[in-house]
Amino acid sequence: MSAPSGPLELLREALRADLADLSDRQPRFFRAPGRVNLIGEHVDYSGGLVLPVAVDRATIVAAAPRDDRRIRIRSREHGEIAGFDLDERLPRPQRSWVDYARGIVLALRRRMPLAGADLAVGTTIPMGAGLASSAALEIAVGLALCAIADRPIEPRVLAGAAQEAENSFVGVQSGLMDPLASTFGVRDHALLIDCRSGAVSPIPLPEGIVLATVDSGERHALASSAYNRRRIETEEAARLLGVALLRDVSPERFAREGDELPPLLRSRARHVVGEISRVGAMVRALQRGALEDAGALMNSSHASLRDNFEVSTPQLDLLVEAALDIEGVYGARMTGAGFGGSIVVLLRADAAPALAERFGDAATIVHAADGAAALE
Repeated sequence: MSAPSGPLELLREALRADLADLSDRQPRFFRAPGRVNLIGEHVDYSGGLVLPVAVDRATIVAAAPRDDRRIRIRSREHGEIAGFDLDERLPRPQRSWVDYARGIVLALRRRMPLAGADLAVGTTIPMGAGLASSAALEIAVGLALCAIADRPIEPRVLAGAAQEAENSFVGVQSGLMDPLASTFGVRDHALLIDCRSGAVSPIPLPEGIVLATVDSGERHALASSAYNRRRIETEEAARLLGVALLRDVSPERFAREGDELPPLLRSRARHVVGEISRVGAMVRALQRGALEDAGALMNSSHASLRDNFEVSTPQLDLLVEAALDIEGVYGARMTGAGFGGSIVVLLRADAAPALAERFGDAATIVHAADGAAALE
């Protein structure tokens, strides 16, 4: 893959200098993109369908081998250098950025031998903005460590290791969407991901549309938020309905049996069942170029996340309402886990100046990008 351009190329050169403070060896570079999710929120851990887009905001790692069993990693964003031993037996989470790096090391160590390395990491993904900055960090670090150890890894295996890092070490019971989006991204395409089978199908994005994010400025902390509680609630709803996952409940069955659930669990299940159905409808709308329909589905998704799943915030709701007031905007919704972060907006290309005028620096046009890879 060719070198990144623009901000990513500038970041790469900055990381080259950062790594030179740790190592006199020639660096290798690895990139992992963030993602926006067009639709299909909070359904990946119910085995549902999701429709994310890998974007041209990414994390880059510069890496060089060491002669011992140490990992040293320098973060531009945090201004810190963390170090730990590959053979450390029972590390404890530190509730900091380094947990994501340590978590992917532990997950990969269960799958293959690793080697010591010096790493410098930086990102153009705003952290805590709902754009999968943690998954991008895990995937980029994981890709770098596998290359340093001369252990090629399949993208799906790497994505599974990143999910394990989140679940088992960081403490967030997240699904596979973010790491799969970061590893399997395809330029100019969204990704239809079946989170039960792991199947990934690229879906072309229609010409003439633009995707944008608008950052609320509210930063979420998933490990200490209600995220894990939502997963527990969906699992309990599935249990009461007699299924392993809410993916197995059709809209028709929910209409017949949903009233048997306690009110809170009924609301959670209503979102999951409806959201999975909306993903399929969104794919069909994009394939036939029915952008008004696609936008309406995004709007319905946001309403359900706000009212049924209760993961939106007043600030996110205001951003969605403001975006929908702009001529040429088809739809808008919160993207990511919620409790803060960003919204994603689907709009005509000629509406981009009005969006920028309305939201200023909080708005960013994003483009569908390829998945994680080594850089030449």
